[in-house]
Amino acid sequence: MATKRRNTSSRNGSAGHQTGKDTIHGKPTTPSKTLDAGFSTAQAVPVIIDYYYALSLVLGGCCANVWAYEQLLMMNPRIGSALTFSQMLFITLQLLPSFLVYPPGRWLPRLKPRQVPLYQWAIQVTVLTTGSLLNNWAFAYQVPLTLLIVFRSAGLAVSMLFGVVFLKKRYTSMQIVSVITVSVGVILATLSKPKATSTSTNSAVPSADELWKYMIGVTMLVVSLFLTAFLGILQEKTYKQYGPCWQEGVFYTHFLSLPAFLFLIPDIKQGYNSLSQGPSTSSSLLSFMILGGNLISQLICVSGVNRLSSQVSSVSTNLVLTARKALSLCLSVWWFGNGWNAQLGAGAGMVFLGSAMFSAAGDVKAKKL
Repeated sequence: MATKRRNTSSRNGSAGHQTGKDTIHGKPTTPSKTLDAGFSTAQAVPVIIDYYYALSLVLGGCCANVWAYEQLLMMNPRIGSALTFSQMLFITLQLLPSFLVYPPGRWLPRLKPRQVPLYQWAIQVTVLTTGSLLNNWAFAYQVPLTLLIVFRSAGLAVSMLFGVVFLKKRYTSMQIVSVITVSVGVILATLSKPKATSTSTNSAVPSADELWKYMIGVTMLVVSLFLTAFLGILQEKTYKQYGPCWQEGVFYTHFLSLPAFLFLIPDIKQGYNSLSQGPSTSSSLLSFMILGGNLISQLICVSGVNRLSSQVSSVSTNLVLTARKALSLCLSVWWFGNGWNAQLGAGAGMVFLGSAMFSAAGDVKAKKL
């Protein structure tokens, strides 16, 4: 008889679930007081507010970062080393207090124990530092920021290639078509050769020397693109093996990169001197304020991306980032009057369209080939 009662109770529970009436300790809940099973309105409001707060950090912080970045490049196209060093140092100092512990009876602090072995971070440091330097150096070789933004949005093809080779992933037909769209868009944008505002001349036809410098700059962007995709593979493997310790990754990849800049001291000094050699004290102060704005806005941007990715799926995060890059491109053309033509517009449109198509196709499922 007890078995019958349990079975009857189980059937009643199933029927109750089918009619949408959940029970807690045998008492039906009131549907009007919940948005979903176990999720009340009081719980939903902070989540919604936090989501829009993260969205504002991404759109506002990242677009402001691009604006300050281009201002610095227009002041000195060769500021890449100083800018990269400043970014690495700023993020290291900002995160350092959270990674220090003070042992009892000792005056000097020490770094807290790591989740990931140091050699794992050392490999990522080499990839990250090289990619960041190449990306910031490209502007000195007559590559306009409009093209740089297009390249930054075009990592899908390389990521797909690395996913197949290293992670044994398979992709849907929609994702393959989207990557082909992105690749064609990048080729169109590269061949358009828009003029960089800071280096443009009156001649409509670029000289052989200008074309050579341009190809060097494009090569830097291509290598940086491959390094960024490879860094993503390294991070994905690391987090799968040791857990989601992204804050530790951000700290150590920036902290361990600082010694590499000892070899770039003359270039870094040149970059800082160019900011201090303004026509007046106020203009020099403004230059360093723009540098500070670039560093702070980068921190806001990174925080917003990480906060957003912790709340929504990777598909939604990629769509937001694609929209942000499109806004940055429009801002660069409108505010700075950067080089623009129909071919670049078509290429950029294909890149953003392909990125949105890839995200809409859904998350990639890892399967053994």
